[in-house]
Amino acid sequence: MISKYRKQFNKEFSPQKYEEVQRLLMEKSGIQPSFRLSESPLFLTKEFEAKLLDASNSIIEQIKNLPEGTLEKAIPENCKVPNDTLQPHFFTIDFGICRSENGNIEPQLIELQAFPSLFAFQKVFEDTLCEVYPFLSDLQNELTSEDLKKYLSELIIGEENPENVILLEIFPEKQKTLIDFVLTEKLLGIKTVCLTKVKKEGKKLFYENEGKKIEIKRIYNRVIFDELDKIPNLNVEFDFREDVDVKWITHPNWFFKISKFLLPMLNHQFVPKSYFLHKFPADENLENFVLKPLFSFAGSGVNLNPTKEITDAIQDKENYILQRKVNYEPIFEDINGEFSKAEIRLLYIWRENDDYPILIENLGRMTKAAMVNVDFNKKDAIWIGSSTAFFAEE
Repeated sequence: MISKYRKQFNKEFSPQKYEEVQRLLMEKSGIQPSFRLSESPLFLTKEFEAKLLDASNSIIEQIKNLPEGTLEKAIPENCKVPNDTLQPHFFTIDFGICRSENGNIEPQLIELQAFPSLFAFQKVFEDTLCEVYPFLSDLQNELTSEDLKKYLSELIIGEENPENVILLEIFPEKQKTLIDFVLTEKLLGIKTVCLTKVKKEGKKLFYENEGKKIEIKRIYNRVIFDELDKIPNLNVEFDFREDVDVKWITHPNWFFKISKFLLPMLNHQFVPKSYFLHKFPADENLENFVLKPLFSFAGSGVNLNPTKEITDAIQDKENYILQRKVNYEPIFEDINGEFSKAEIRLLYIWRENDDYPILIENLGRMTKAAMVNVDFNKKDAIWIGSSTAFFAEE
C-alpha cells in the first residue's frame, strides 16, 4: 500500500468520475462491461512488485524443469486435442494480497492458468483511468497501446491475413468478457466467431462473413473446452478433438496442463502448500485448507470450509486439491473508511521461440466478501470488482 497515492485518489474520487470512466469505455468499445468495475485501482509498492516477480519467476522455472510427460497427466482422456505445442502462448498467475505471520504484506499464490485473460480490455481500462485521473499517468505501465498491438498481433495473427484468424468463443454475446472480445477485434482486426458458426470441410475450418466463406487458419481460443459438455443441445460441426488444419493460440490442452493440477508440485515462500485430495496427509488439519476442483473456472465449486464428510463423499478425489488457506488483508481504503481485499493477476504472453514468457500487464480484483468474486458482495458495496494495479516507490 502507498498512502500518498491512496489519499490523492480518494480526495479526487467522485461518483461522476466513476461514471466518466464507464462512459469513456463505452465510447471506446461501443458496449458496457458486463462485469463490475471497481471504483479504484490498487496502489502497491515496488517492494511488493519485486516479491510478485520473484514468486512468478520461481514458478515458471519450476514448471520448465518438471520431468517430461508430467503435465500431460493433467489432460482428461476425453479432452485430449491433437497437435499439442511445446509451451502455451499465454500464462497468467493469480496472487492474493495477504499479511504474513510476521506482519508483512506479501503475495500468496492462488492459482495459475495458460489461458488468455483480458489483455485488450486491461490496457484500455488503464489508459482510461489515467485520462480521468491525470496523476496516475506518472505510474502508468511502460507498455504502450502500440506495444500491446505489436505483441498480440505477432502472437495471435502471426504471418496470416487477419481475416483468416478468429477469436473463438461459445455464444460470445452472452459472455461477461464480451467487451474484451470487441476491443480485441478493434485492436487486431480479427472477427469473433461462435463455435456453433464454424463449418468443417475435410480437415479445414471456415466461417462466414458478409456472405463470404473464409478459411480459418489460426484460432485465438477463448472457449473453456470442458464446459462444452454442460451446454444442453449444443449443435456444432467441429469437435475440438478432431485433427484439423489450424494453429491454436493457445492450444486447448494447456488449459488442463497449467492449472490447479500443478499446485502440489510447486515450492516457494509465497506458494501455499497444496495436496491432491487423495494424497492429503493424515497429520494435516482439514480446517486449514480450501477444497478446489482442478478445472473449475471463476471460482465455481470452491469450498472454503470443507469437512471430512464432504471430502469422503467425493468419488473422483484425484480431480480435487486442498490448498492451505491464506489471509487476504483488507488494506485498500475506500472513501467511507472501509477496507477492501484484493487479488492481482499477472498477464504474460509466451512467444514460441522464447525460453520465458513476457509480462505484459496486470489485472486486479477487489472484494469485501470472503471470496474474490463480485457476486458475493453486498449490492451497495464500493471498491469491489475488476481493477488494475499501479506500482510506485513508497
